Amino acid sequence: MFLKIGKFPERKTMKQKVEIEQRKRVSIQGYEGSFHQVAARIFFGEDVEVIPCATFREVVRIASSLKESMGGVMAIENSIAGSILPNYTLLQNANLKVTGEVYLQIEQNLLVNPGVKLEDIREVHSHPMAILQCMDYLDKYNWKLVETEDTALSAKLLHQYRSKHTAAIASKLAASLFHLDTIAPNIHTMANNYTRFLILQRPDDVVANQNANKASINFHTDHSRGSLAKVLSAIADEFVNLSKLQSFPIPGSDFKYNFHADMEFDNLDQFNRVINKIESLTEGLNVYGVYRNGLIKSNEHVIN
Repeated sequence: MFLKIGKFPERKTMKQKVEIEQRKRVSIQGYEGSFHQVAARIFFGEDVEVIPCATFREVVRIASSLKESMGGVMAIENSIAGSILPNYTLLQNANLKVTGEVYLQIEQNLLVNPGVKLEDIREVHSHPMAILQCMDYLDKYNWKLVETEDTALSAKLLHQYRSKHTAAIASKLAASLFHLDTIAPNIHTMANNYTRFLILQRPDDVVANQNANKASINFHTDHSRGSLAKVLSAIADEFVNLSKLQSFPIPGSDFKYNFHADMEFDNLDQFNRVINKIESLTEGLNVYGVYRNGLIKSNEHVIN
């Protein structure tokens, strides 16, 4: 007589186990509640888990690790402060691909613990850049301004210490995460303050996007006269919009430069024609990524 044995559950392969561990986890610079986390939620959804990193270098390292994450989110430029030049170097040296971008409107808010009123505030804590962005509002009050390393960290510490005489400048996501009241929303002086974030993923995880209409590339030319102009002309001849051109000196060279270029196009055939044309005009051509261009977003819809 034989016993009937039920079907054994399928054993998960090591790769499947790793995929489960790193699914929906991305590295970001800064703390939970930061604008990097807002950008991550916009691109990946509100259920994405973030891995806070102290530096952008750490963001890239964890984004490159199969065991730790499915990628990373890295700020690359701001409409007021300009390009974050060290991050272009990190991108150049990383084995990662750009799979998307987020343009996020930076909205600063005055946050307090529940029940605190404006007349109770004596100090305002935040990152020096955030304080600077809100000076027109802050000048109305005789508050002590305390500079900290991060906007979201200021909100977190405000919640932890339950201060009734301190406020923080941070995102509305930080207010939601740390159970703070937004006593004064949108206190930044300039409304048109946007940060562009790149979505970085490992090459093996990239899924071709047939609706892609933007690409980021890196190249350098020889030192001959008009070499860069020939590349730019080839791009223009195909009616491709060059939305970004950033130069970097090549270390150890005699005033030779790398160029980062962002190009916008109508379809992939148009992009491929451009690449074929400029390939013979450039040296060290590297396509960082071909992706769908990002739309400017407010952070309102990612707040629970």
